[in-house]
Amino acid sequence: MLEKFWKRLESLGFYAPLVAMYLFSLPILSLSRAGLMLWQSERVAATGIWPEMLLQGLRVDIIQMGLLVIIPLLVAPLFAHRHAWPWWRRFSFAWVVLAVTLLIFMEAVTPGFIGEYDTRPNRLFVEYLKYPQEVVPMLWNGFRIHVFAAIGTLMAAVWAISRFMRPWLGSAAPGRKLGYWLALPFVILLVSFSVRSTTDHRPANPAMFAITTDTMVNTLIMNSAWSVFHAIYNLKHESKSSEIYGEMMEEQAMEQIRLMRGILQDKRPLIGNADLPTLTRQVATVRRDKPLNLVIILQESLGATFVESLGGVPVTPELEKLKSQGWWFENLYATGTRSVRGIESVVTGFAPTPAQSVVKLSLSQDHFFTLASLFDSKGYLNEFIYGGESHFDNMRTFFINNDFEQVVDKKDYINPIFVGSWGVSDEDLFNKAHEQFMQHHATGEPFFTLVFTSSNHSPFEFPDGRIELYDQPRATENNAVKYADYAMGEFFRKAQASPYWKDTIFLVVADHDIRVRGDDLVPVKNFHIPGLILGADIQPRVIKTVASQIDLPTTVISLMGIDADHPMTGRDLSAEPEGLPGRAMMQYEQNYAWMEGDNAVVLRPNKAPAHAMYDKAERKLKPRNPPADAEAMEKRALGHVLLPSILYREQDYHMPAQN
Repeated sequence: MLEKFWKRLESLGFYAPLVAMYLFSLPILSLSRAGLMLWQSERVAATGIWPEMLLQGLRVDIIQMGLLVIIPLLVAPLFAHRHAWPWWRRFSFAWVVLAVTLLIFMEAVTPGFIGEYDTRPNRLFVEYLKYPQEVVPMLWNGFRIHVFAAIGTLMAAVWAISRFMRPWLGSAAPGRKLGYWLALPFVILLVSFSVRSTTDHRPANPAMFAITTDTMVNTLIMNSAWSVFHAIYNLKHESKSSEIYGEMMEEQAMEQIRLMRGILQDKRPLIGNADLPTLTRQVATVRRDKPLNLVIILQESLGATFVESLGGVPVTPELEKLKSQGWWFENLYATGTRSVRGIESVVTGFAPTPAQSVVKLSLSQDHFFTLASLFDSKGYLNEFIYGGESHFDNMRTFFINNDFEQVVDKKDYINPIFVGSWGVSDEDLFNKAHEQFMQHHATGEPFFTLVFTSSNHSPFEFPDGRIELYDQPRATENNAVKYADYAMGEFFRKAQASPYWKDTIFLVVADHDIRVRGDDLVPVKNFHIPGLILGADIQPRVIKTVASQIDLPTTVISLMGIDADHPMTGRDLSAEPEGLPGRAMMQYEQNYAWMEGDNAVVLRPNKAPAHAMYDKAERKLKPRNPPADAEAMEKRALGHVLLPSILYREQDYHMPAQN
């Protein structure tokens, strides 16, 4: 029977073993997934999407197979010589046996891993390889049956796939080879597309398959080899540790947090414990019978360079009108230069580190604090509304796994006004948001919504006839910002006339500036961003203190009327006396700027800290000799950049356990 099978495949020439690998592996992976779904049938049934899970799972398996096939395809030209056919047979035989055995082995260990960690094998599967003295006894004492089952499956897999592939070792070389080689570029292109699996801006990634609110069920859609592959890929982004700036014990870092709170006259009790060192008890400064809803409008790339009253070009007239209706921040600074860094700060209150944002790092993909975690305990509906692809930058996975219940993205818009490279227009986004808010208000359920705009993004596409162009050509950042501002203005006109306005606080803030550049160690001028809190009964006020994005979530929950215990280290600006210099932190490449008022210190890897003064008129950091309190300021900076890395590694940044 196997001989007949291989006889039919011989016409495919050197592609035959790779096609055989697809035909052998895809059914095995699908059967494994189906078995896991049956095992977890109660949780799978609760999602109501088991057919989609199987279909999307097949898509993941095709991606995985493409990754395994692409390497032998790329090296195939090395075997183009007429005497190399025996070598190709041996190489492809070994490759297929090893690849398929790996797939089967990873599926075999999956039930035990899910039973222990409630997820498919992930980064822990890789990390534990570093600790054989601890792991081997643990496996032997607690998972002996699983170990023997995995070893038995491994041996059976090697035998089965070797037997399956054995006829290939005796296959005859094809008579004509030119056609196969001419087709090779097209085959490589086809396989590459299958790996990318989408025509969207980013290739398929685990975030794309986070289609339920159950983290474990989402992992069933994947296969275990692909899950571990992405874990290994993401590990490289965690190599940049804050220790590049210096060393400090956790308690020493916490002492710097306490000292800074004293300087800022922060009266909130720091009630941290061994599991949550930064746990803070915050009592709202505004007392309400019913806490307000919260809408955060995160504006893509809206730096102060686009706000005339902040020293920028006059392309945000709607924002300039709105600023007199609420709390307007004159000295607010972003923590980084990427959207995920802005999300990290505004949604989680987590301070920046040299590593990637926690939105993308693996240890923060579950049980990590977000505002949604806090509001979930208060009975709020938590949602994310975006006009593009929510799996971009791993946003969907991060949000769904950390207590956001709903994600609205590009696929959820019916007959949008305009669709560009990054998704629907900001008009469509705000129309959808308004529609959602009206529905939420009608049900009476309190809600927290993060609305993330995208029109101000290269290639700067927006619908015609909305604005008078600021400059030429049409597709410029100034015109895109002006359109985004127009769309936001239209939204607020509708919102202010709506029934939900009186029950909702709105925070409008940029994620970062559009392009961060300059010859300063840290180009502070490009970290300067606008911020505005308005809605409900918020009275006009100008906030002059130097503030950071991480101060916004702690401030808005106070204005909402919510008392909470949380791990955020940001300030509650509603409780601060006026006139304080304030502080901000900025991560730029390998440099970290800590600014208190106009004084700044820049931490650099393997170099002494550099002291400077920020000249707001010239918008430049000007070097200065270390001040009298230089050492104390350096310690404050080091403590604030080291502590987040410690909290992340120790997984000590989450909501306290509920009694």
